[in-house]
Amino acid sequence: MELLIEEAAKIIRDSKFTIAFTGAGISVESGIPPFRGKHGLWNRYNPEVLDLSFYLEDPAHCWKYIREIFYDFFADANPNDAHLVLARMQEKGLLQSVVTQNIDNLHQEAGSKTVHEFHGNSKKLKCMKCGKIFHAKDINFENIPPKCDEDGEVLKPDFIFFGEGIPRTAYENSFADAEKAEVCIIVGSTGEVTPASFVPRAAKQNGATIIEINPQESMFTNYITDIHLKGKASDTLTQLEKHLFDD
Repeated sequence: MELLIEEAAKIIRDSKFTIAFTGAGISVESGIPPFRGKHGLWNRYNPEVLDLSFYLEDPAHCWKYIREIFYDFFADANPNDAHLVLARMQEKGLLQSVVTQNIDNLHQEAGSKTVHEFHGNSKKLKCMKCGKIFHAKDINFENIPPKCDEDGEVLKPDFIFFGEGIPRTAYENSFADAEKAEVCIIVGSTGEVTPASFVPRAAKQNGATIIEINPQESMFTNYITDIHLKGKASDTLTQLEKHLFDD
């Protein structure tokens, strides 16, 4: 493992354009469970509460669960060491952008400046009528569903529901960076969710070296991964950082 980490660090140092692609696994250590898998949220909740057509029919019903999942359980989650390492890498010019499937805003809270949020951000809410954006910290979630102060329309969390398209800017920027990347670091993604999982594949097709940080094999491992650093995100990135900055 140590030799693999040293090899990965050298590849990253030599790269002129590196991106990170992050999934639920990077935020698990901050207390945010994944949606899928053995301990996933969809084992406890019906996914239809995040289905756009169902939401539009009965937003008040959906908001009971949306509040519980996103604004009660996870409101106090903080960035962990993995988020912080990626932010420091970006600050020092070793990482040009983060493409994330996560909606928890933890990359930005850790200090990352260039973050392409493929699925949106739960810390923002949007009026579907006038387009006004609200910050979750300014919303009183005792009164649900929350409503726009301009036109009284029910606010929707500004992340992607089932049946909703990927934000155009995030989509275009993610794939533009993937095409330029010499290195793509996958952190905590199983590769099951499309079209997000096409981002590392696009990087690979354009000649990037794929470094994967995951405790188990993923749908990337045997197909596009060049170096698999098998371990938890925070531990592995902390070890990698020592080789990046201390050599």
